[in-house]
Amino acid sequence: MPRIPADEARIAGRWRRGAGTPVPTVDPATGRVLTTVHAVTVEEVAEAAEAAARAASDPRWRDLPPHRRAELLHRVARLIGEAADDLAALQTADTGKTLVETRALVASAAGTFRYTAAALETAEESITPARGDYVTMSTYEPIGVVGAINPWNSPVASDAQKLAPALAGGNAVLLKPAEWTPLVSLALGRLIGRALDELGLPAALLSVLPGRGSIVGDAIVRDPRVGKVTFTGGTVTGRTIAHAAAEKLMPLSLELGGKSPTVVLADADAEQALAGVMFGVFSSSGQSCIAGSRLFVARELYAEFVGELVERTRKLRVGPGTAPDTQVAPLVHHEHRDAVAARVDLAREEGARILCGGAAPDGAEYRDGAYYLPTVVEGLPNSSRTCQEEIFGPVLVALPFDDEEDLVAQANASVYGLACGIWTRDHRAAWRIARRIEAGTVWINTYKQFSISTPFGGMKDSGLGREKGRDGIRAYQRQKSLYWGTAETPLPWAN
Repeated sequence: MPRIPADEARIAGRWRRGAGTPVPTVDPATGRVLTTVHAVTVEEVAEAAEAAARAASDPRWRDLPPHRRAELLHRVARLIGEAADDLAALQTADTGKTLVETRALVASAAGTFRYTAAALETAEESITPARGDYVTMSTYEPIGVVGAINPWNSPVASDAQKLAPALAGGNAVLLKPAEWTPLVSLALGRLIGRALDELGLPAALLSVLPGRGSIVGDAIVRDPRVGKVTFTGGTVTGRTIAHAAAEKLMPLSLELGGKSPTVVLADADAEQALAGVMFGVFSSSGQSCIAGSRLFVARELYAEFVGELVERTRKLRVGPGTAPDTQVAPLVHHEHRDAVAARVDLAREEGARILCGGAAPDGAEYRDGAYYLPTVVEGLPNSSRTCQEEIFGPVLVALPFDDEEDLVAQANASVYGLACGIWTRDHRAAWRIARRIEAGTVWINTYKQFSISTPFGGMKDSGLGREKGRDGIRAYQRQKSLYWGTAETPLPWAN
């Protein structure tokens, strides 16, 4: 059993119990309450924002050169590595994910801090071409206070992808973890707090503020001291944040929902495609914004491919995240499991054929957990709600296509544009289709592979802006132009 953090939030750099509503955190595999975390109040958000603004302007942080800020990130990466086993076990207990996945996510978080530190140490400002008697320079400065609001499906990795570049940019951060899964974010906050203390930096550079998004998240977004918000989550919430940001003329980054197509052309390597399609939608129990939840298969291959896919899906091992052979773990919360089940019921109402799954698994070992069987459905038009709306669970809808034009038209007939997978031996076809698909990331003969060095983000209703990559730090800074006059004589108009 992992060590459960104390029921304390990090408010203005100090650990104490929030004064808001107590929220139980539940192990999705057993239904057992792990602990109760008290949410912070709107007043405590304001306190944290005020302290963050002071910390951001503190000379100990404000005047620190980039390579010294990189020391903080390197130290955090080392502390994450030292606590890797505890962090992975804690995230498995809190989210239900398999230990295989949470170990990978913790390693990814450490890697994010290391990469960002390296990018920070080598980041360059520029002297731009002059067009007169002056020297022009382009420089970057911190925004000040950044609000980071994260989802429940992969907290430690999502936290790192926001915290590392925001701190690298010279900012203070108000981190709001998801209401259902705050524990690993609080544990990460303790590690970062330790690194701040060891380096003699202002403690209020980081606050971790648990609570409901409609209360705590809204207070962060609307606080006048917050100069940027970065949000990962649902599109409806993203639109609400965007409206509030527009009122403040505040920059923001939004990584939102998806209904990503995964495509199997007639010449695809069937073994590679089957494994990739299943991994793309059923790993993480389908609780991933980039899940390949719409499967398009060439019509001449459709019956054989989908038939084999269903047989293999039935054999996937469903169980607790702590079991070494589990492939599909419980969903994050019983409420979410019920919401996924309701979406499958809607598919039935729309006329879908349930080829496998479509229910919670039988057996005493599943009785108290938030389990749902991996599910494949077919027989629906691409215009159906099941094909158009994000389910965020282990549910795959299969559709045939006739030719490349038909495929591209169906794949792009969605409000979302986050990701896509293409399985083919034909590199020319892969190139053509990849360029025509409206998605921020396209995988070819692979799926759900990520690199912190490669920008990530969505199109259309899947979000705004990009995270990761060398320019990821710049997203948390303001660009400024400097002109240095070199003329020996006064400006002409004064003569």
